[in-house]
Amino acid sequence: MKVRNYYYLIAGVLAVLFAFTHAWNGQSAVLPTLDTSLISVDTQTVFTYVWHIITAENLVFGIAFIFMSLISERSKIRFAAWMITAIMIVRLMVILGVTAVVDVSGLMNTFIDSIAIVIYVALIMLGTRIEKNNTEVRGSNPLGFTK
Repeated sequence: MKVRNYYYLIAGVLAVLFAFTHAWNGQSAVLPTLDTSLISVDTQTVFTYVWHIITAENLVFGIAFIFMSLISERSKIRFAAWMITAIMIVRLMVILGVTAVVDVSGLMNTFIDSIAIVIYVALIMLGTRIEKNNTEVRGSNPLGFTK
């Protein structure tokens, strides 16, 4: 199979990488801190499955974009790309909003995650602008010259 959209391919690979690093970070750094008698088992369980829902979501997005990078008919996949973009933007808004409300000084701790999401969204948006011939981003040839 031929890669038709390298932006989607890169976005897919990044999302799979994000899934693995999210799971690893959770299992090695974040979730072990919940093993305390101050937090009920129910709260620990909810926090753990919510953490892994994000991990699974990243993995599904990654697999979807890898497959979407191989599809030649753009109109059939553009809506899915925009929906995933919307989810990622809302995710970023929740991260920044909750952090600002709970501890505004913690906003700098979200910097790396925020940059990763912005890059991911930018790649997806560039991928939605690829023309059928897979050589140009729509709008990049304003005078309409052909090769």
